[in-house]
Amino acid sequence: MVFDSRLLSGIGAVSAVVEAGSFARAGEAMGLTQPAVSRAVARLEERVGVRIFNRSARAISLTDEGRSFYEAVSPLLAGIQDAAVRAAGNRAVVRGRLRVNVDGTFGHHLLSPRLGEFLARYPELAVEVGVRDRMGDLVGDGFDVAVRFGEPEPSSLKARLLLRTRVVTCAAPAYVERHGQPRTPQDLSHGQHHCLLIRNDATGRPYDWELHRGKKSVAVAASGALLVTDTGMLLGACLGGAGIAQLLDIYARDLITAGRLVHLLQDWSDETFPLYAFHHASPIVPAKVQAFLDFVSEIAA
Repeated sequence: MVFDSRLLSGIGAVSAVVEAGSFARAGEAMGLTQPAVSRAVARLEERVGVRIFNRSARAISLTDEGRSFYEAVSPLLAGIQDAAVRAAGNRAVVRGRLRVNVDGTFGHHLLSPRLGEFLARYPELAVEVGVRDRMGDLVGDGFDVAVRFGEPEPSSLKARLLLRTRVVTCAAPAYVERHGQPRTPQDLSHGQHHCLLIRNDATGRPYDWELHRGKKSVAVAASGALLVTDTGMLLGACLGGAGIAQLLDIYARDLITAGRLVHLLQDWSDETFPLYAFHHASPIVPAKVQAFLDFVSEIAA
């Protein structure tokens, strides 16, 4: 294929549409009219021989072929932009707009308190953070990177393990004063304590409780009157003395140190839960994505 400069402009238009979510907003970002953006995308579709977007009166979305094409070319486009910056002698390679998809636990408890530091480190970078229950379609939704707890499912995305955090069993001092502390994992079973439950979206049922000590694990028949769907609600109810909860050490440790939570059954806290970052798989990782990956690895350590 003979290189055509319009091919590059068309790829830029596709990237802008994906990031902006519409042809009109992409035009505003690029300083073009909506028809000009539409023509650029149409020329690219004709050039590569695939339909990139599904278009309707209400929304646009990437086709399967368009998603594969965008996954392949988006990191390369970012690499060209980074190379141009370096060639111009500009040290501020980390620049542009970074769109991040995070779950509430990571976003509220770990990322948001440190975002000011990240923005100060990279003053030419603008960050958009979307807090979502599920990662969804990272490519189709126009995100550059996502951060999620749990083992990754098979996908075309690159997964980077950030950490494994312990699962700790906790209660507020007020609850312990009223009900005492469990001495064994079995003390949590069959209604002997008020356990705070959180629903597993995949099954619609509460997450099962297990306590681990070394290679030994004990299943707990946890039960309670409160079932929530959000970690923030779980933590708030636990702090309020409503019952015993299983929490991630990464955001519970400061509350335990401050005396706001009591770490129960400390000898049974060897279960771990992973935190992963996901980004588009490519030999070239854009500078803004690499900067964010390095930063979250730093704050999660």
